[in-house]
Amino acid sequence: MLTEETVFSQLSWVLQNKTTKMAVTHVGAHLAPVYFNLSDTSVVQPYYVSPWQSEDHAYLDGKSEGPLRGDFFCLPFGRADPDDGTPAHGRTASALWTFSGFRILGRLQELSIQMNNALHAACVDRKFFLRDGEDVIYDKTIITGLTGSYTFGHHAVLRVPAEDSALFVSTSKQKFSSTYPGNFCNPANAEYQSLAIGSEFSDLSSVPSIFKEYPNADCSRYPARRGFTDLLQIGIDPEMGQPAWSAAVNSTEGYLWFSLRDPDLLPSTILWIENGGRHQQPWNGRNCSLGVEDVCSFFDTGSSVSSGMNAFSTRGIRTIQEFEAHLSLSIPYIQGVVRTPPGFTHVRSVHCDEHGATFADEAGREVSSRLCANFVFGESL
Repeated sequence: MLTEETVFSQLSWVLQNKTTKMAVTHVGAHLAPVYFNLSDTSVVQPYYVSPWQSEDHAYLDGKSEGPLRGDFFCLPFGRADPDDGTPAHGRTASALWTFSGFRILGRLQELSIQMNNALHAACVDRKFFLRDGEDVIYDKTIITGLTGSYTFGHHAVLRVPAEDSALFVSTSKQKFSSTYPGNFCNPANAEYQSLAIGSEFSDLSSVPSIFKEYPNADCSRYPARRGFTDLLQIGIDPEMGQPAWSAAVNSTEGYLWFSLRDPDLLPSTILWIENGGRHQQPWNGRNCSLGVEDVCSFFDTGSSVSSGMNAFSTRGIRTIQEFEAHLSLSIPYIQGVVRTPPGFTHVRSVHCDEHGATFADEAGREVSSRLCANFVFGESL
């Protein structure tokens, strides 16, 4: 069923079946809150909703920070580009979407929304699908009428438990990873970072920091490093015939959140680590969340910089997409949750087959989600 409701101050489309209830904002198409596992006694809501939603935040109109919550699609991904007249993360993350359809096909529900002139003359269509019996959201973004070189990506923002180091984060096998290539935070703007500048790393649990006494930071567990905000990027090494994946295990609430994608379309994951490190409005030092952003981009540097040679592109990790007006590009994406037993920690492997996805942790324990993994490679539901 589909309704329209005001959810955390934002008018939203609300789609629901027996297992999942999801809200998509009219402004920016931000996906959250999402309540999974509705058929059980313990409902899971993995996404972050920014705290200023209950405040007057009209000064954020036209910015992605206005409705900031959950997952949203960025075209282009990254900072504002005055030459293109685009705000940070593009109009797709901050402007008004229009309803274009809803239908029920057996056990499948489909919500369709659209934005014309999303970037120059480009039209962007987004389709969200729920299937009965699955704790999963299928999402397809279709871009038509665009010419040029642009970044894009999904920008999921997750809730983080109050207990330190209770969220365990992992990704597909790393091919090349690095911290932000410049100063991500400027103390003159009342914001602070903890990670070293432009430093390569091969393990999320040991990332170079700016502190001599603590030269390496564990970026695989959250929350951590109160008072700092950081950005790092992981270029993944794709596994033949398998989706790329990102996973976050909430050990306090006993579930893992995951995303699945086509590694040819979204070859990197950016982690935006927000733990009270920004003190200007609207942040005011109170945000504790984790962005898990699956992208085709070079950090948040924008399309112009991502088009050039950089530390990722020189290693064969694509950071830009070439668009032609007469061709459309479809970007399928899957997000969902799985219940986990006590003691389940970092996901170390994910295997997908015709039955769904199986997630194994460091001790070899397995949990599974029923889904259509080949959706990310273009298969119909």
